[in-house]
Amino acid sequence: MKRKMKTTKSAAKRFKITGSGKIVAYGAGHSHHLEKKGMKRKKRQLKKRVVEREDLKNIKALLPYLK
Repeated sequence: MKRKMKTTKSAAKRFKITGSGKIVAYGAGHSHHLEKKGMKRKKRQLKKRVVEREDLKNIKALLPYLK
């Protein structure tokens, strides 16, 4: 009997799927050392952004039942 692959839960919490099938995630570096970063930079990092095409293969391996 074939075993089901497990979803990596940490990746499932970090990445979301849009209606068109793109993968979005928050920008890196928005959780600490915020006092030395400018407000414009912090706001830009807090926004969700579409994941780069080069990273999709690795993310899809972590999320096998991604639609």
